Amino acid sequence: MASSSSSGLTFKLHPLVIVNISDHHTRVKSQSQSQPPHASPSSANGCDASVSASAAASPPPRVFGCVIGVQRGRTVEIFNSFELLYDPSTHSLDRAFLLKKQELYKKVFPNFYILGWYSTGSDAQESDMLIHKSLMDINESPVYLLLNPSINHTQKDLPVTIYESELHVIDGIPQLIFVRSSYTIETVEAERISVDHVAHLKPSDGGSAATQLAAHLTGIHSAIKMLNSRIRVLHHYLLAMQKGDITSENSLLRQVSSLLRRLPAIESGKFQDDFLMEYNDTLLISYLAMFTNCASTMNDLVDKFNTAYDRQSRRGGRTAFM
Repeated sequence: MASSSSSGLTFKLHPLVIVNISDHHTRVKSQSQSQPPHASPSSANGCDASVSASAAASPPPRVFGCVIGVQRGRTVEIFNSFELLYDPSTHSLDRAFLLKKQELYKKVFPNFYILGWYSTGSDAQESDMLIHKSLMDINESPVYLLLNPSINHTQKDLPVTIYESELHVIDGIPQLIFVRSSYTIETVEAERISVDHVAHLKPSDGGSAATQLAAHLTGIHSAIKMLNSRIRVLHHYLLAMQKGDITSENSLLRQVSSLLRRLPAIESGKFQDDFLMEYNDTLLISYLAMFTNCASTMNDLVDKFNTAYDRQSRRGGRTAFM
């Protein structure tokens, strides 16, 4: 493996590819953990426990797939990806499945071509070159995208590496080796909206999922708190400057003065109308949620009364409540 590529290609990676690979790895990992380990018939008692512990500690299987996109001159843009079937015994991909998926994607995205393949792991392995060479009849210079699923909280960069293949002469023998390539993240408006929506999703806590309204109001509350704290800092600074505890700075006073001139702009009639409209809409949503909750509680209460009085009517007592 070489440190960097010399091809001069520019790679642009879309977030959808990273989300697809991460989802593929998560599903395979969950399925492998949910399946109980199969112990051999000769194992017994203590051996079963050791087999279970080793199975639980074993890493999840690697996932494989193809990346698709377009290449315009020296710029390669990776838009999407799809999963592939892998045979670990022969270190090969299911060719028929690959061609079938390629045909289906061509019908939906006629301008997209197979640019290479992806996998998961901390580093490229020797068996990866066999898969890489098997795809050269589809793309003469395929791209290898490697996602590291292990979590490293100190790492700031994305755990994604893009490799190209180059022919180098090693010990007098020409060999194909992987070389690292730099890339940039490229997004479109639809991807930005989707990624932002996924980033703001919160898991359910105590049986009640956080709504978008609650998340929106929480963000507004945090912004108001931050604005209030910064205004207090400015206020204390100006008071200390007025008392002579701090030396006066004309440049800072001019900035504060320009900031204060913006405040009367929000005292217009249009601002009051917009504010009251949004305030009324918020109150209306809160009241509707309260009415819905009350109606649901009343329906439960009526069902209980009907059940109770139906039993008494069958015994010759009163009739049903409703």
